[in-house]
Amino acid sequence: MSRPLPRIGRHTLTGRAVLAPMAGVTDRPFRQLCRRLGAALAASEMITSDVRLWHTPKTRHRLDHDGEAGPIVVQVAGGDAAMVAEAARLNVEQGADIIDINMGCPAKKVCNKAAGSALLRDEPLVAGILAAAVAAVDVPVTLKLRTGWDRDHRNAVRIARLAEDSGIAALAVHGRTRADLYQGEAEYETIAAVKAAVRIPVFANGDIDTAVKAAQVLAATGCDGVMIGRAAQGRPWIFREVNAHLAGQAPPPPPEPTELRDIMLTHFAALYALYGEDAGVRVARKHLGWYLAASGHTGPEGEAFRRRWVLLATAQQQGAEVAAFFAG
Repeated sequence: MSRPLPRIGRHTLTGRAVLAPMAGVTDRPFRQLCRRLGAALAASEMITSDVRLWHTPKTRHRLDHDGEAGPIVVQVAGGDAAMVAEAARLNVEQGADIIDINMGCPAKKVCNKAAGSALLRDEPLVAGILAAAVAAVDVPVTLKLRTGWDRDHRNAVRIARLAEDSGIAALAVHGRTRADLYQGEAEYETIAAVKAAVRIPVFANGDIDTAVKAAQVLAATGCDGVMIGRAAQGRPWIFREVNAHLAGQAPPPPPEPTELRDIMLTHFAALYALYGEDAGVRVARKHLGWYLAASGHTGPEGEAFRRRWVLLATAQQQGAEVAAFFAG
């Protein structure tokens, strides 16, 4: 693409593909891995704006940015303007370079607390939360949203204009309503309308799973970049593929078995270091399944390996089995 790369506040991004925040997935080890493999930004897992809940092990891990390369993006969720502002301020004190406000999560446990995409039903509250967050910090504040509450109430364009007026620096729009959850196909017409309605950078999100699809979505929406979520699970190298294709270069080939082995071992070692061996071994199991699926190991041999591997109880055992299976 000939246009300049997206700029969020003082941060000019190194590419057009960014990692979507995903609860239970985009912890620090996965963010660092995706950044190393080409993601221009990688937001934290969603953090509650209720600072009284920050002392749990789960939130402490989510607040841990030790050794993480900037710009560090922290996503905050909440339905009270003062609480969101306070959470944003405290995260900046702890090193956040960009604060992202979650108005896209469709999960019931989030929406039932009048947060995430539930906020899309109350546009004045949206404006109040965004303005409070922007006023509370001296770093850029961004917003992730869906196209609306349901298909009869697509109000993303109005929300986007409110966001721009509130001082929001960039938007990421998932091409589904809250009611759609993750079902069906993402629609990009509303994202295109959002992009046409505002002057700030807009990232298209939803069903972008190849470099070619990323280019098609950018062409259809006019957006400045793409946000990739589920397609990066087990395939963090998708970001270097997308960035190369969008820059008019031949995308690099998929990792050879030895590179895939090294990617996995590096990732798993970081999980053990962050969570401790027992918890890290458990977290690694879901990633192993994603790696096998993304690399085409879905036949009987791969399934037998997965079944055997998920029973392993130590980091040493997991590492040895991965090294042997992906020896090349």
